[in-house]
Amino acid sequence: MQVSSRSNQVAADKLDKLEYKPSGNINNESVHTSEIENLNKYIANRFIKETDINTLNGLTMSKKITKIYQALHKIILQDKLMVSNSQLSSIVKGIYEDAFEFGPISSLMADEGITEIMINGYDEIFIEAEGVIKKTDIVFKNKQHLRNLAEKLISPLGLRVDESFPMADSRLKDGSRINIVISPVAVNRNVIMTIRKFRKNLLTIEDMISRGSISEKVADFIEKCVHCRLNIIVTGATSTGKTTFLNIMANFIPLAERIITIEETVELNLRPGHIIRMEGRPPNMEGKGEITLRELVRNSLRMRPDRIIVGEIRGQEAVDVLQAMNTGHEGSMTTLHSNSPADLISRLETMLLMSGMNLNPSSARRMIISSIDLIIHFERDVNGHRYLSKISGIYCSESRIGEMAELEIRDLVTVLKGKSKNEYIFCKDLRSLFERINRRGKRIDFEIF
Repeated sequence: MQVSSRSNQVAADKLDKLEYKPSGNINNESVHTSEIENLNKYIANRFIKETDINTLNGLTMSKKITKIYQALHKIILQDKLMVSNSQLSSIVKGIYEDAFEFGPISSLMADEGITEIMINGYDEIFIEAEGVIKKTDIVFKNKQHLRNLAEKLISPLGLRVDESFPMADSRLKDGSRINIVISPVAVNRNVIMTIRKFRKNLLTIEDMISRGSISEKVADFIEKCVHCRLNIIVTGATSTGKTTFLNIMANFIPLAERIITIEETVELNLRPGHIIRMEGRPPNMEGKGEITLRELVRNSLRMRPDRIIVGEIRGQEAVDVLQAMNTGHEGSMTTLHSNSPADLISRLETMLLMSGMNLNPSSARRMIISSIDLIIHFERDVNGHRYLSKISGIYCSESRIGEMAELEIRDLVTVLKGKSKNEYIFCKDLRSLFERINRRGKRIDFEIF
């Protein structure tokens, strides 16, 4: 990660102004911990003031570390400091991580098992791994140390955080999504930073089956639904695995089809094929230049897509996505936050009514019924285990317009009755949907449910 000359100077100016007078016969084993820390800060401060970090850009990691070590060794000899090898290694590591990586959280960013890093101030860092949130022992030196990292991460993206712009949300070069909030919006905290990481090797359907997140029979059913070009919405609460499963389903699509993906922040990682990827853009510092998902969805209709995949709908773009599903782009997919399939209907209705299309509740519901074939709902239990909870379909009956019909269900009640973790029960008859699938050449046996 490169740092500009201005950023380097800012970092030097913001370091603690430390004065350290070496005695010439320091015994590191007997001095107090705070004195060792002061010595480390003094050496690091000298290095940043006397070294142009930009001269190290373009070098390999090992050469950068060697250059840093040589510069520190020179400082130690000049000032006749007594520094142990382990102490010197710690200083080199800290300087390298601050200059070229992510500071104290570099090890967390490198750990592929960690999916979320939540920094609630310089001395309070939480992580999420395997669906479980826990506090770490990692801390920053002080508030300014954390603030420096925040500015370094977003400045190459053309963003800033200050009193005029106390919030920033963007995507890092490695694909991670970063959100920063500073005081006074962050009450009693100088900086709050949240980083959502994405797996380089995303889960496959086989991984989900082995983890008990879905059964093999239901996975086979969903794959047939994708091949048959059913319109699918994946729902669930925050961090239940909606985007992960959307990515898995997208990889069921035949390679010959032209796919356009639309996201606010790129998260999907589809296998190579005929894929066009588009990403929204937030407004600049002057409040101009924003490109919304709605604009991207409308533009995608002119790009001859076979299917449109929208990472998540959460606003006025809902009406354009549903219209695309119902006007020749069958087999499209998206995700939406909701607590249940029934809650999805009320949320979609609200989005449609607020889209500026002069829809009434009845016409909004008819649009939903005619556009969506399947709703796949995910949940996460208290142990962090994510699993497919329900597959629901929407159909129109004479008595109740838009009645929800569940295809399968798996919840705690099923588990408590002795069912296996990924065993599902067939709840209601949706033969019309099954017959539609069968007519498209994908035979599904009713007996599997």
